[in-house]
Amino acid sequence: MSSKVIITLCVFFGVMLGLVFFITTGQKPDLASIVYSAQDTNRPKVEANSVFKNLGEISVSDVKKQDFSFKNTGTKPLQILGISSSCGCTTGQLIYKGTTTKPYSMHAQSGFITNIAPGESAIVRLVYRPATMPVYGLVEREVYVTTNDPLNQKLVFSIKAKVR
Repeated sequence: MSSKVIITLCVFFGVMLGLVFFITTGQKPDLASIVYSAQDTNRPKVEANSVFKNLGEISVSDVKKQDFSFKNTGTKPLQILGISSSCGCTTGQLIYKGTTTKPYSMHAQSGFITNIAPGESAIVRLVYRPATMPVYGLVEREVYVTTNDPLNQKLVFSIKAKVR
């Protein structure tokens, strides 16, 4: 093999290694979810005060935010395994211990988010932007939160509005 070929291969592999490092920097490895059965007495248990809000009449150009709180009333950490939404015009974010996740939607679903400690509360923020997909009249949109609570594996937070 000539020295030019060896140098070219070294440069190529160096660039590839640099790209892999650049792309994966800051990513956290996925944590394994912990599975419980409904019969387990020591398990996470999620309770939400409210899961629905009627926003009334809104303009198509409005951006509406609605926060929903929930609490882990169980004895084990409640894992938030994913957030998604019913429409691209609606996003969901998790707010926990002063940290807010990026917005997730039906097109940008999250993976593992975090553990909510026993006795701790968190907030799901639903953001509705009607102008993203203009629909007029009565509209219902939802944000889905996947958990490891065997009795509430999928929480549904929803809003209703009359878009004008």
